[in-house]
Amino acid sequence: MLGCSPNLFGPTNASSMDGTTSSSSTSTASTSPPSALTLPVVLVGVVLVAMSISGTAVALPSIGADLHTSGSPLNWVVAGYNLAFAAMTLVAGSTADRIGRRRVFIAAALIFAIGFVVTAFSSSIVLTDVARIISGAGGAGIMAAGGAILASSYDGAARNRAFALMGTMAGIGIAVGPTLSGLLIAATGWRGSFAVYTLIGLLIALGATRTHESRAGDTGRTDWAGSVLFIAALALLMFAILEAPAFGWTHPTILVIALAGLVALVVFGALQRRSPSPVLAPFLVTHRRFMGWSLATLTTSVGFLGALVFLPTYLQAAGGLSPAAAGVAMLLLTAPVLVTPMFAVTLINRGVSPGTLILIALLLVVGGNFWLTALTADHVVAVVAAPLLMIEMGMGASFGITDGQAMSIVPADAVGMAAGFLNTLRGAAEALVIAAFGASLIGFLSARLGDSARAAAVSAGRLSADGSSEELEAFTWSWHMTQLGIAALCLILSIGVAALIVSGRSRPRADTAD
Repeated sequence: MLGCSPNLFGPTNASSMDGTTSSSSTSTASTSPPSALTLPVVLVGVVLVAMSISGTAVALPSIGADLHTSGSPLNWVVAGYNLAFAAMTLVAGSTADRIGRRRVFIAAALIFAIGFVVTAFSSSIVLTDVARIISGAGGAGIMAAGGAILASSYDGAARNRAFALMGTMAGIGIAVGPTLSGLLIAATGWRGSFAVYTLIGLLIALGATRTHESRAGDTGRTDWAGSVLFIAALALLMFAILEAPAFGWTHPTILVIALAGLVALVVFGALQRRSPSPVLAPFLVTHRRFMGWSLATLTTSVGFLGALVFLPTYLQAAGGLSPAAAGVAMLLLTAPVLVTPMFAVTLINRGVSPGTLILIALLLVVGGNFWLTALTADHVVAVVAAPLLMIEMGMGASFGITDGQAMSIVPADAVGMAAGFLNTLRGAAEALVIAAFGASLIGFLSARLGDSARAAAVSAGRLSADGSSEELEAFTWSWHMTQLGIAALCLILSIGVAALIVSGRSRPRADTAD
């Protein structure tokens, strides 16, 4: 665990939405210095959740062979975790504000561990998928309550450093997750690797018992209707997108589920405006600067996830790299996150404008994604090196500033809700980008090859011996078209970020919480 002196990270006076300091009466956060275990426990929780997101895919072949399954049921081992993570973060964050951030963190770590131990001993794919959903819900609570604990424990430059470290640990987890999971599987089998996650989850829960408790001053009643509607809306919409490639985008089942999700989302929004204790307070989504920083989080996730998940397949199929060599090449996209978050927060603490820095980071993400449209099978590593470094530098810099800046303009009573909202955006972006990127690749390949089954095989990296030249050309073209769409979307989102942050500065008190 990382050590931390308590007097380095002083107690917090959380800021309100207008940038002023909230009075201590609005929250029950302790005025004493945070426990020496606060930062290490939260950071280990963050890296564990991040590793479980990026590393589980490595176990899929072993799980499929052991449980005699493939296709959609096997894919839900990853998709179910991501869906539960995205759907539960906002609810977990709001619950943490009401009943206690430490309490929710401990409960979430235990739920996370239970899900992993059930997975380790599962004898069927159905039970495995259910257990993965349970683990995703636990991971959501760890991230949301962990962010709220940091926001309620630290202030000013100390808070910036804490969130930069949180971003660094998330990046480390994403970067090393596949490699460490592969080593664990080789040493202990896939079941043993899940048991290791269980043990660490239990240790995190134990360590969290030594941290200070905090909660909102006016807890109110839990908005159960809003919680259920939000989970249902996000689950229905994500299910429709994740299953659309298999069913077909115009299949009645997909259309009905998507429509039901949209209706649930609209009803949820209307209900939140009338609820005395909403899951998502309306003032958060109407505050321009907060939404600007939140949109920046979404943008960098969109620009990062497609390359992280799908480029290794192209490197192996088109570039002829071994799995190990492809993993080393992907360090171009993951390794810089070890230093960029702390570098970014150092610049901010020395007076560099956070708004200026995030716009530079977004330009790097957008530029790197546009540059990836030059992807070619010839000298593939040399071609992708510079754009991957650009994307990761932008992503890493955003890790160091988006959460800290967003949380600094949130009232003390709403830090859990805000942390949950930010992680909901990340989790939803991860699941949706993976689904949309894969569907786009297969769609373009099908149009080019005229055979959906053949397109699916090529997108998975299986090129036939007699048609490899045609398939490689189609694969590369499909990558170009899909990547162009990702880059254009990142550009549009970045323009939105700039507009929200700049307009929010010009009206610093207009969106103050009631």
